[in-house]
Amino acid sequence: MAFDPTDEETTETSSAGPRLSRRGFLKQAGAIGAATALAPLGLGDQPAEAAEDRDDSKSAVQSGKINLTLNVNKKVRKVTVEPRTTLLATLRDHMKPPLTGTKIVCDRGQCGACTVVLDGHTVYSCMILAADAVGKPITTVEGLAPDTEHLTPVQAAFIEHDALQCGFCTPGFVMSVTSLLAHNPNPTEADVRQACSGNVCRCGTYPKVFEAALDAAKKMKLGRNA
Repeated sequence: MAFDPTDEETTETSSAGPRLSRRGFLKQAGAIGAATALAPLGLGDQPAEAAEDRDDSKSAVQSGKINLTLNVNKKVRKVTVEPRTTLLATLRDHMKPPLTGTKIVCDRGQCGACTVVLDGHTVYSCMILAADAVGKPITTVEGLAPDTEHLTPVQAAFIEHDALQCGFCTPGFVMSVTSLLAHNPNPTEADVRQACSGNVCRCGTYPKVFEAALDAAKKMKLGRNA
């Protein structure tokens, strides 16, 4: 019987044995190819106990879930995540206790609500893989003040100047302003605008944010000179 290339589902048996459909052939070929490609990389199943004990912070080949050690707010935090997990998702969903001060809004690097300080620079945590943050100090809004009774000058200025409305963007603005004043203790309004250019406030509270930033800079300067 001649082979019909349009027949993708039916498998018939002849004297020469079962006839393989085109779809069946492609499935088998794909499975064999994948197994052959992955075998040299050692990506096969690993014992559960081995996965629990290993630390993949410096692993070149990562699959399944990986164990990472992160330096968050001057504390060592161990997490188990998929290699594709962002720093934002790790902070909010995989930390114990979770650090939900860093907000998820656009989740595509456009609004700045998820801003954290990574290795001394502000970054969108939704655009950074947790694995790429290993070995670098991470500061979130929770790490700025020891408690609600001892706020930083920037946090206090945001409250005093009413530089927040719905609050979703506020942690990102606070982190951006805090980073600015750490690098530039005498900013102009133009400097503040530039530092906050990656943060979006849907409520339109920008003038109050700029006022708070400049006031915080002034009070911090007076405190240093006192």
